[in-house]
Amino acid sequence: MSRMVATILAGGKGTRMDIFCQVRPKPVLPFAGKYRFIDFSLSNCVHSQVNDIALLVDYQRSYLTSYLKQWKNENSAKSAINILEPENNGSYCGTADALYQKLDFLQKHSADKVLVMPSDQAYKMDYRKMLAFHEKSKADVTIGVVPVPIEEAHRFGTLTLEKDGRVIEYIEKPDVPKSNLVSMGIYIFNKDILIQRLIEDAVEPASIHDLAYSITPGTVARDSVYAYRFDGFWRDIGTIDAYYATSLELNSSRPPFSLDGTWPILTCENDEPVKKTAWGVVENSIISPGCVIKGRVENSILSPGVKVDECAVVKNSILMSNVSVGLHSVIDSCIADEEAIIGEFCYVGFGSDRKRTAECTLLGKGVTISPHTAVARGCKIMPFSNPAESARNVFIKNHRSMSVIQPEPDNSRETGIIS
Repeated sequence: MSRMVATILAGGKGTRMDIFCQVRPKPVLPFAGKYRFIDFSLSNCVHSQVNDIALLVDYQRSYLTSYLKQWKNENSAKSAINILEPENNGSYCGTADALYQKLDFLQKHSADKVLVMPSDQAYKMDYRKMLAFHEKSKADVTIGVVPVPIEEAHRFGTLTLEKDGRVIEYIEKPDVPKSNLVSMGIYIFNKDILIQRLIEDAVEPASIHDLAYSITPGTVARDSVYAYRFDGFWRDIGTIDAYYATSLELNSSRPPFSLDGTWPILTCENDEPVKKTAWGVVENSIISPGCVIKGRVENSILSPGVKVDECAVVKNSILMSNVSVGLHSVIDSCIADEEAIIGEFCYVGFGSDRKRTAECTLLGKGVTISPHTAVARGCKIMPFSNPAESARNVFIKNHRSMSVIQPEPDNSRETGIIS
């Protein structure tokens, strides 16, 4: 079997994850309690015995680099993990440009196959099986594909295939999809083909230098491109809605996949001493080490160090590390970033409608919700703010001794009107 080097695209700003990527790069966004987005791609490489790994980092690169070094030390001392930053302390202008800026690395590497993947997906995949398919098909390029409901296909690159699996058409994010077979964003390229296509794209003035938009359609037209059908669980978790829905899927009576087992997702363990967890009432939830629960938690995900005080209720929510929920408060259908503080007698997410996951309430990192405050479903509170004390973009008046924060009329999720 050919030698393969893995390249993980981990340089984007993560704009689809909104306020949660204002304070960190998306690859290290917490998932399922103690894990991070990037853990899936890295773990799959280690378990697949793909030991040459290059990570193309850009946005908040020092934060990500620190995590990657810790991850390697704890999980994969034998792997060669190369951290590749933009040239001349600049930036990448797209996923294809990121690979193009690292042509020197690719050209000097002894591998003749290049595995390319994103860093915002939840899945377990043996890349060796995809490589075997690539070689058997004598492909120049192989694209990992999965079926999705046709109403969701417009969010992805869609493919049309010959009977033998050869790709005859690729359209990125079509308005009206012809197929429900979509790209996972995972590719295996013959190295010489990838290098040639990147060089051609770099001098094309109209190109946006994106792998899916600029490179893939051209390879389908000119090269031998095949689709590798992946039959395991896979989710793109790089949007707020997908992140929220996929996280809570793990709480079902039959979760779609396990984070441990024979193919465990490897992560960096918390360096802080694990506190004794005090248990209140916990139902259908993932509770990380160091949480202190004196109230009630239902259908939720709690990262390390979360505190839920007496008579407080957390349901249908994701609370990241060191979030604190005060006495008699209710948190419903909410994503709260690290170190958010919810005071006593608060109601975050009131008016929640479980059928409308797109309108869960978002609390940024370090947000403080003052006691006796209600935050309506669909609000977005910016990091390190206290909306009840802010005079910017809000109007404040007392209503039955409680401040009520409501979404703006345009549903933009910005910090809303307090009435």
